Amino acid sequence: MNDIHSRLIERGREGRPIRVALIGAGQMGSEIVATVGGMTGMEICAIVDVSEERAVAGYAHSKNRPEVAFVHTQAQARAALGAGKAVAATDYRIAASLPEVEAVIDATGSTETGALVTLECIECKKHIVMMNVECDVTVGPILRRAAQEAGIVYTLAAGDEPAAILELYRFARALGLEVIAAGKGKNNPLNIHATPKDLEEQARARKMSAQMLCEFVDGSKTAVEMAAVSNATGLVPDRRGMHGARSTVDTLTRVFCPEADGGVLKKAGVVDFAIGVHPGVFLVFTTDSPRLREALVQRDMGDGPYYLLFRPYHLCSIEVPLSVAQAVLYGESTGHPLEGLSSECIAVAKRQLRAGETLDGIGGYCYRGSIDLAGTARREGLLPLGLAKGCVLRNDLETDTVLGYEHVELPGDSRLLELRRKQDDMEGA
Repeated sequence: MNDIHSRLIERGREGRPIRVALIGAGQMGSEIVATVGGMTGMEICAIVDVSEERAVAGYAHSKNRPEVAFVHTQAQARAALGAGKAVAATDYRIAASLPEVEAVIDATGSTETGALVTLECIECKKHIVMMNVECDVTVGPILRRAAQEAGIVYTLAAGDEPAAILELYRFARALGLEVIAAGKGKNNPLNIHATPKDLEEQARARKMSAQMLCEFVDGSKTAVEMAAVSNATGLVPDRRGMHGARSTVDTLTRVFCPEADGGVLKKAGVVDFAIGVHPGVFLVFTTDSPRLREALVQRDMGDGPYYLLFRPYHLCSIEVPLSVAQAVLYGESTGHPLEGLSSECIAVAKRQLRAGETLDGIGGYCYRGSIDLAGTARREGLLPLGLAKGCVLRNDLETDTVLGYEHVELPGDSRLLELRRKQDDMEGA
């Protein structure tokens, strides 16, 4: 890793900390504020949330609780910053347009909002750190391409599982090792038909919304995260939905290897997830070099031919400021999609759905997320998970039916849908 710590100390010593705008002051956003509050050389100078109260209260999590000014215009924001105050607002455009801001963190979780925030960052030439993986797997390639053309960094966020997996992937590929499988441990019990109502008690105990918890339990979040890894690497799911095989850390190399060697995989170079491995992310690799195989045995990596890289933690939003620093100080991303989608997140009915119903959001009652090859999804006309919210069903669907464009009326035009159509046209060209 680059020497981020020393560079931040230098910025702090020079009195010019990296100034960051945070969009979304929920659980993840508050953890970012708390982390940055203990750092040198970086500060959150603007917080935006749909709730004025949450935006202002977001600073309460910082060690250095600043005086906060709630603002309605950029002029008010600049005046507040000039007076040594921090800014709170409900309009993301104010924060993204501030000359003092070098990077913006999207911690909203809204696919549509993520697209709008990123477009504003591109317009204002601010680096964008995307915690919004749902947006990334929907329109990430076109957003990243536009950011690159604007001379800014579009990056996934350190601490989230995709970035932690990409850390292992980049390490392995830089050394010329062959990646067999890259994946994550499943953090919650898997129940593909779970609903927010089923999880209300658990959600209260964990101080999170039942819908957010449901997105994890029903497998949607895992599909989204592994699609992001796929689109950033070219690794693909071995089958629709992945295997999700049971494993322990000690057996990962025996489970996520080719069928011919006793594993579950029909091919190498895949993304997947393991039930029973928590917390952590993993990468199974091999090499055809006899000398390296011998060396790996000597380093207690096992007898091979498959070997394991394992990161036993990911600190979620606590690590996000590292992506900010990497973008601002070095012009590099923690991870980003390639030119086109390798995998697609698709929507699958959780229950019987009836014609005329309006689909709710991810982690809701209507559908769950799964993953398939992008080429398969295009060929079969499957509905991307990120576009499902607000669609109206044209016909009845049975439980576990994969939703297609033919099954729905899309909601009115939006920037998200416009971006997706352009991205599809570019990939189909």
